[in-house]
This record gives sequence, structure tokens and C-alpha cells, in this order.
Amino acid sequence: MVSFTFGCDTGRINNNNPNIPNYTVNLQINMNLNSDIQFATHHYVDYSQGARGVVVFNTGSGYVAYDLACPNQSFTTCTSPINIPVGSISATCSCDNTVYNLFTGQCAGQPYPLKQYHVDAGGGYIYVTN
Repeated sequence: MVSFTFGCDTGRINNNNPNIPNYTVNLQINMNLNSDIQFATHHYVDYSQGARGVVVFNTGSGYVAYDLACPNQSFTTCTSPINIPVGSISATCSCDNTVYNLFTGQCAGQPYPLKQYHVDAGGGYIYVTN
């Protein structure tokens, strides 16, 4: 008898990062009022949500959202949000100059990626939650 084990993606995001506290995120973006976010590699930032703010990035095939807190620095000592230049596909931690890829949230050689949030898009809105 051969046995198979199947796994499935629950849609949950693993954010086990001791450096960033958990804050409630419930962001709604009207794409008609923020039309640039509809174009690939464009982003939208809201500093009122998350630990240091939230960035929503258009990957060209969907949207991803990350916290703007530096994931590999102590939250209490690194108080500046991550910097994302207009038109950039990367984000830079101002405390240690680590550069993160906005498509994946990853940075080679770093233990923690950017803290990711759940994104749904439809009906002219983008919804970001945790």
C-alpha cells in the first residue's frame, strides 16, 4: 500500500518576528482615489496602520503588503520606518541600510523578511488585514 500526504496553503502568513509587535491592521484603499497603485511596481503607503506604517505594492500579478518596521532591528531602537523611493522595487531600512525586495519581502542573508499582511482586491478597493 502506498500512502500519500497532501498539503494545502491555508493563506496564512507566518510573521513570527520577535522584533516587530503585532498591531491590528484594517486598511481599505480606494483605487479610484489612488489610481497609481493600479500600475505594476507602484506602491501606496499609510503610516496610520501597523507598527511603523504599511506599504501596499503592485507586483504586476497582484498586491502584497508589508509593515514599514525594519524586521531585523529592535523595534525600540530603530524608530524610523523603512524608506521606499518613488518607482523603486526595493525598500531600505534606515537603521542598517538593509535592502528588501518588495516582490518577496526578502533580503539575502537576513533572518527575517518584511512583516507581511493579507491583501484582497476587488470592487475598486484593496483591503489589507492581519
